[in-house]
Amino acid sequence: MTTKGGRGRGSAGALRERRMVIAERVVESGSASIEQLVELTGVSAMTVYRDIEALEDAGVLVRHRGQVTAVATGLNEIAASIRVNQNAELKQQVARYVAGQIRPGSSILIDDSTTALWVLRMLEVVPITVVTNSMLVARELERRSGVRLFVIGGEYQGWAEAMVGQTTTAVIAGVRADYFLVSASGISDLQCFHPYEDCVQVKRAMMASAARPILLLDHTKLDRRALHTFASMTDFDQVVMDAQTPDEVVAQLRDQQVRVVRAPA
Repeated sequence: MTTKGGRGRGSAGALRERRMVIAERVVESGSASIEQLVELTGVSAMTVYRDIEALEDAGVLVRHRGQVTAVATGLNEIAASIRVNQNAELKQQVARYVAGQIRPGSSILIDDSTTALWVLRMLEVVPITVVTNSMLVARELERRSGVRLFVIGGEYQGWAEAMVGQTTTAVIAGVRADYFLVSASGISDLQCFHPYEDCVQVKRAMMASAARPILLLDHTKLDRRALHTFASMTDFDQVVMDAQTPDEVVAQLRDQQVRVVRAPA
C-alpha cells in the first residue's frame, strides 16, 4: 500500500511527509475534521489520530471534539521541524539565489529561520564560518567539510530547536559577521513580525552584528502580523523574495525604498 505521494505507508519518509501534509492543511485552513484528514492522506482514522497526537506533542495542532485546530497564530509559531518544509519550493527559490551570492571565506549569522537552512543546503562554496543558535543548523553542518561552526548557548526552546535569552544575545554582541540570513513570521506595513520576544531579541542582536543583513521572504508572509516587530524591510541590505511574488508587490516595495530582489523560479 502507498500514500497518495507514492511512498510506502510504513516508511519514515512517508510518516514525515504525511504529517507535513496534515500540518500544512490545518495551518492553512485554521482547522479540519478527522474525516477530512483521513480523506486527504488516504490512511486510516487510527493512523491519523496517531499523527495528530505527534503533532500535538510538537505544539503544532490541538484536537477537540473531532476538530483539529492550528496552534500557530499571530501569537504563536509552529515547530521548526515543521516550518522547514512549509512552502518548500518557494523557500528553495529564495535560498538558491542567496546561496549564489555567498563567497568563500564568508562568515554567516543564522538564527532559527528555516529558509536560511535551505540556503546552507544549496551552498557549495567553502570555506565558510557559520555562527548560529539553531540546533537544526548545527545538525545540518556538523559533518560538512570546509565549514567552521560556532553554536551559541543559552536557554533552549524546543519548538524552535534553538537557544535564546540574555546569554545568547550577549555572545552575539561580541561577534562580527559578513552576513545575517533571516526570515520573518509575517510582514505588514514594511514591518517584520515574530510572535516571541526572546527570538526577536536574537534577531535584533544578529542584525547589529552583521555587515549585510539579508531578509529571506516567501510572498505568503505578506500581510501577516504577529505580536512583536524586529526590523523594517528598509533596514536590510537586500530582501530576496520568491518568483511567485506579484509584479505589483515588487514595484510597490521598491517605491518604498526596499531593496527587493525577486529570485528566479
